Amino acid sequence: MLEYVTDALVLSKEPYKDFDARYVFFTRRFGKISGKATSVRKITSKLAGHLEPGTLAQVRFVEKNHGNGTQIVDALGTGRLYAALPNLGRLAAILAEGDADEALWSALTEGRFSWREILRIQGWDPEGAVCAQCGREAAAAFLIPRQDFLCDACASKIRPDALILLTNGTV
Repeated sequence: MLEYVTDALVLSKEPYKDFDARYVFFTRRFGKISGKATSVRKITSKLAGHLEPGTLAQVRFVEKNHGNGTQIVDALGTGRLYAALPNLGRLAAILAEGDADEALWSALTEGRFSWREILRIQGWDPEGAVCAQCGREAAAAFLIPRQDFLCDACASKIRPDALILLTNGTV
């Protein structure tokens, strides 16, 4: 059993079973980590307030050897809330598990968030990108499942939750 303590930005939260939840974090030291918090959805949970998406927290994880995955044991929010960061769940979808990136950590925690910058840091530079469907040179959106850029016209045919819009930065 391994134990880790690190600063983490909560990217997403999903209900799991009756009172548990599964979380995705981006950490400074370990990159993206997914884990389960037991009984966090009970009204008496002391962890719940510290693990809302957009919260920066110091989190203690335990990785069990027998295949049960990562368990969130403890968390303490730092009081810094990044609720203005748009759709962090989409960021969780494009990050690789366990890939730490200091440039990405800085962009997320120092108020320099822009989807263009995040995608550039991750290796998908939107500058000069062309639409994967029609070949137009004006990339306006990033299609998460296929990891392709799309123009406005082609992006309008895709369901919005599968896209990161690059034009206004709100999605």
